[in-house]
Amino acid sequence: MAGSFNRITLVGNLTRDPEIRYVGSGAAVTKFTLAVNRRSKQQEETDYIDCVAWDKLAETCNTYLKKGMSCLVDGRLSIRSYETKEGEKRKATEVVVNTMQMLDRANRGGGGDDGGSYERAPRAAAPASGGGGAGYDESLDEEEIPF
Repeated sequence: MAGSFNRITLVGNLTRDPEIRYVGSGAAVTKFTLAVNRRSKQQEETDYIDCVAWDKLAETCNTYLKKGMSCLVDGRLSIRSYETKEGEKRKATEVVVNTMQMLDRANRGGGGDDGGSYERAPRAAAPASGGGGAGYDESLDEEEIPF
């Protein structure tokens, strides 16, 4: 039986400035949307992809990313269910970002030739459940996401 693989890499432009929030445990969560262009039968179409970054990477995204900037994100696709205050069941599809790289030179400070690249650092304070992998499991706080 073959294993599973969930990885997504996107290059696009931010549709608005990122929004940062802090969940009950104190972890930072930044949400932003990328507009990703694709060609379809001689016309260009745009997909709007919601992205979420956690902890130190969330703070970095909030500090350096701005509306209109081009960036590359690498992460995994997440589909979660939640219930609204009115009791309606909804689903949210988003990319949980592991790595972010800014691609715009003009909008950045510093004089490097390539964009700044940032990765999410594993969270040492929270033990991983189930013994499968090291690092921080975002699913522990997904119910606390304030947006």
